[in-house]
Amino acid sequence: MAEEEFADEEFADDEFDDDDDAIGARCPDCNEIFGHEVLRERPTGTGSDFLVRCMECSKVHTLQLRPPKPVIISFMLSEGSETFIANIEMDADEFLVLGDQFEHSDATWEINRLEDDEGNSRKRILAERCLRANAMRSDMIRVRLTMTTGEYSESSHVVVERDTIFHGGKLFDHEGIEWRIRAIHTGSGRTLYGRVVAQDIKRVYLHEKPQPQEYQEPRSERDRRQAWKEGRLGYNPNPIRPETIKKDRKNTGHTPGDTRRLKKKRD
Repeated sequence: MAEEEFADEEFADDEFDDDDDAIGARCPDCNEIFGHEVLRERPTGTGSDFLVRCMECSKVHTLQLRPPKPVIISFMLSEGSETFIANIEMDADEFLVLGDQFEHSDATWEINRLEDDEGNSRKRILAERCLRANAMRSDMIRVRLTMTTGEYSESSHVVVERDTIFHGGKLFDHEGIEWRIRAIHTGSGRTLYGRVVAQDIKRVYLHEKPQPQEYQEPRSERDRRQAWKEGRLGYNPNPIRPETIKKDRKNTGHTPGDTRRLKKKRD
């Protein structure tokens, strides 16, 4: 009826020269999907009826477009150890696929399980046939930590963005305390000094940050060389005693070894 009503009306071709008015639809004469020129739109209920002309055979016919029926899907959303149920409204003709991501409650979630109305697991399913679904938060990652102080260890966690990089051997601040990353455990092994993205980490091992030791001036040339090897003499140390110190020693008239011998005699 709508097609006959529209067909009796005349339309000027120059009114529809804009390609933005073209839509893709199946032509009843061509029996294929071709571009169609929109001649007129008439709102009907929650949708619209379009009078269109096939750009392949010039067939004029009516195209009825109605919004899909909404369905409610029960999602089990997991964020670390916390899980809650959320009823999410979707279009009935929308397909859900494992690995798809969606926005909900100001967060991004990734679908990791789909079940049909018979309870069977599916990799891809139409929304109106989906009974329930599981999803994990994907924009933030919960990284597990093991913190060791002396002989004692305790577990904790930190929530970071999934592309955060952890660097083995570097300092890491957790709850206001600085730790050193001793090792990073992934599914394929451990690394002591490598870089690992948060989403690939199973656990990070933290050790107490070494306390700085008070510097003591070496008492002999041998002690000085050893301190130089251990890096306790600064960024550009010299294993040879500076000339100023040597001159001071000469002015006193004795060497460090003489000082030790004098102390033994006094005892």
